[in-house]
Amino acid sequence: MSGVRHLYVHLPFCAQRCGYCDFVTVVGRRGGHGAYIEALVAELSLQRELLAPELETVFLGGGTPTFTEPAALERLLRALPPAAEVTVEANPETVTPALAALLGRNGVDRISIGAQSFQPRLLRVLDRVAGPDDVRHAFYHLCDAGFGNISLDLIYGIPGQEPFELEADIEEALRLGPEHLSCYELEAKPGTRFTHAHGEELARQAEALEGYFERVVELLLAAGYRWYETANFCRQPELAGGRDLRSAHNLAYWRGRDYLGLGIGAVSTVAGRRWRTTARLPQYVQALGRGELPPRELELLAPAVQREERVLLGLRLDEPLALPPVADRVDRTALERLERLGLARVVGAPDAEALTLTPRGRRLGGGVTAELLA
Repeated sequence: MSGVRHLYVHLPFCAQRCGYCDFVTVVGRRGGHGAYIEALVAELSLQRELLAPELETVFLGGGTPTFTEPAALERLLRALPPAAEVTVEANPETVTPALAALLGRNGVDRISIGAQSFQPRLLRVLDRVAGPDDVRHAFYHLCDAGFGNISLDLIYGIPGQEPFELEADIEEALRLGPEHLSCYELEAKPGTRFTHAHGEELARQAEALEGYFERVVELLLAAGYRWYETANFCRQPELAGGRDLRSAHNLAYWRGRDYLGLGIGAVSTVAGRRWRTTARLPQYVQALGRGELPPRELELLAPAVQREERVLLGLRLDEPLALPPVADRVDRTALERLERLGLARVVGAPDAEALTLTPRGRRLGGGVTAELLA
């Protein structure tokens, strides 16, 4: 159980909890940021033997990592092992020139900004603190600090969102010219305030969302972005100086690579074992203060489950999925029918077949993949 090359670090602190969010978050608690960071550093030390000497990716997610008290955030960044790609999620209102400089001098080379929308009315529906100008200012601060790999997150399917507002959001994002865009359909997650307030409306507009998604894809492809994963787009290499601007960290998830997660609520998948760390902040900090790993739930992944996940995740990408390693999880009859319908195709030599969804199949999404599973 050694040689993991992908590390996720969870920073749960937020200024407030958005109504649609179901992630493990902690509101405020600035006085506790330092203690949590020390616990993270201790967990990293206890788990270091699982990691390769050199990492491919590190990803700081949340929560709002950039809400973390600056000295504590810098302490963490300096303690992390170096990696070829280091991503930090940021909410726009937290990004200042000083923060951008802090990230830049501590090895961060990729930033993901949670813009969500450029429409003030829709941002209020989402309980977002930042406004459109905050997004623009954050983007420019990061550009001024020398960051050349910035991603924007957008959400579509917001209650009351009109098609022209979706197009306006895409146009505003393209005006900034980010290297990467993630465009997510808003989901009503069970137990959230948002589901209680808007669940019925989201259910009513579900059919319209397919058209919204198609418009997102159409606009971004026309603007020179590669639709490399269901919800993710990056500039084509020829428009980016030959650089591959896909999220290397998320590609590791979609390709079924092992990864280690640190922090409350973090998930790890290593050598056929998956565990989720306790979401309770006091338990986490106290255990690591004693030099012990925090409580966690462990799941053993059967080989058949791993192969099934490989199909589910791999077909989200625009690259072919090798068939021989997952052949027993693919329903050949369903595959032949989907080929006739123009939704999937098999490519490659008979002894090295690979499976891919057509653009139309990708637009229909998870329903096509679910049919393929044996």
